[in-house]
Amino acid sequence: MFETWAQMRKESMEGKKVAFIGLGVMGYPMAGHLQTSGYSTTVYNRTERKARQWVEQYAGRWAPTPDVAATGCDVVFVCVGNDDDVRSVVLGEQGVLAGMKPGSVLVDHTTTSAELALELAAACKQQGIHFIDAPVSGGQAGAENGALTVMCGGEPAIFETVSTVMDAYAKQAVLLGGHGQGQRCKMVNQICIAGVLQGLSEAVLLAKAANLDIEQVVNVLKHGAAGSWQMENRAVTMAADQFDFGFAIDWMRKDLAICLNEAGRHALALPMTREVDQKYAQLQQQGLGRMDTSVLIKAAKPAS
Repeated sequence: MFETWAQMRKESMEGKKVAFIGLGVMGYPMAGHLQTSGYSTTVYNRTERKARQWVEQYAGRWAPTPDVAATGCDVVFVCVGNDDDVRSVVLGEQGVLAGMKPGSVLVDHTTTSAELALELAAACKQQGIHFIDAPVSGGQAGAENGALTVMCGGEPAIFETVSTVMDAYAKQAVLLGGHGQGQRCKMVNQICIAGVLQGLSEAVLLAKAANLDIEQVVNVLKHGAAGSWQMENRAVTMAADQFDFGFAIDWMRKDLAICLNEAGRHALALPMTREVDQKYAQLQQQGLGRMDTSVLIKAAKPAS
């Protein structure tokens, strides 16, 4: 019986060494899935205590610097905060590129600009290293449940190799094109979320004003054309004025700035995206920057 291509790809990566740089709310469980899926995983985190905690939980290894974590690895994953954070752990004397071997693959799961993806691809190429930009969607719950969506940019053959490794924490990984296209797809994703939350905020306000039962409304609408992840997971908490969880405004504004900068390069105005970004800016000024993005409903309420 012939082996399937997927089986052959998986077997080709068995026993491979990987590193994961960044143990935030996303990276911590993602690295854990790699270790429990049989990949020998070494982690690095800026706060050593978090790295040691991860080792205690998953029995992998930790390294004191990114280059040490990456030494001898076949694939190195990065998931940190922003463009500058990525540069700080990838480039320089102690960056992962200083420890990676020729022929290995750097995968960046951070949501960044497409320009950074091109910059990293060029830096990797100079050292004979492959690169995939691979931002994710699905939030902390998706990371913990191994159900993330991964949007990738890079070379098809390299994507085919590393996608089997990403299966450890992803429900789907898709190649959108060359370097930077994964990041551009993530921009589209964030704009869609902004629009859904804008509409959902106004809808929840109307539902409350009309004395509708929010849970019942969600159960009715989620199976129709208005259904969305945001509706199923955020409408009830929005109505209950609960926002101390989830994806923070601070990070969403970082992402929307990337979207608006990319739009400018294409002479696009994106008025809705800009409006939502401005509302988030106002909420930040009210001290709500660490609240979930669904707190947008507070900006939709009429002034009292």
